[in-house]
Amino acid sequence: MAATGAMLTYEVIARYFFIKPTIWAAELSQLCLIWGCLLSLGWVLNMRRHITVNAVTALLPVSAQRICVILSLAILIAFSSIVTYWGWDIFHDSWERGRTTGSLLNLPSWVAELSVPVGFGLLTVQAFVELLSLRRVHVSSLGASHE
Repeated sequence: MAATGAMLTYEVIARYFFIKPTIWAAELSQLCLIWGCLLSLGWVLNMRRHITVNAVTALLPVSAQRICVILSLAILIAFSSIVTYWGWDIFHDSWERGRTTGSLLNLPSWVAELSVPVGFGLLTVQAFVELLSLRRVHVSSLGASHE
């Protein structure tokens, strides 16, 4: 995120003060944001920082809340596995065809597309870890409580 901020700051200064815009700053900062967000998915799950709406589940008994956590993790594993599979397919197709972004920088498309299977693959693994850890840790919510 710091690299993104630095690149965009440089772009603004170059464009508005020196009238010399770059061809790389916007595209590389987008790549940093994409990779940064998708790589952090598993870590955010581990830290319990995903947004959760627990207005109804908080009213349930602890055993029912635990069942909701197990179901949520199972759905998360299924969803992120599907995204990983199809994301890999899209990445691989771009890799084989040699697609590029079509911008002035003309980077290979797979550079951004690879972030999807990597990020969601890590999320899948972390969701499995969280599911397995429920045997020894009593968790009633996957999110942080800030109510």
